[in-house]
Amino acid sequence: MRLDKFLKVSRLIKRRTVANEVSEMGRVLVNGNPAKPAKQLKEGDIITIEYANRNVCARVLKVPAGNVSVQEAQSLYELFN
Repeated sequence: MRLDKFLKVSRLIKRRTVANEVSEMGRVLVNGNPAKPAKQLKEGDIITIEYANRNVCARVLKVPAGNVSVQEAQSLYELFN
């Protein structure tokens, strides 16, 4: 699954267009490297989103085939520092 779609489906970022813009600005890292929106994710990847005042780090636990419910979205990743 593409990075921008995963961010939207997992609800780490609310909209896919916003995920696209943030990725293009270089503020989303996958395994420590800046990632484009089309980057293909796999289980075990580490995503870091750089906000103005904090960073959010998440480990990908599952890559879904399509859209998921709100309850299921939180099971796709685990947050850590």
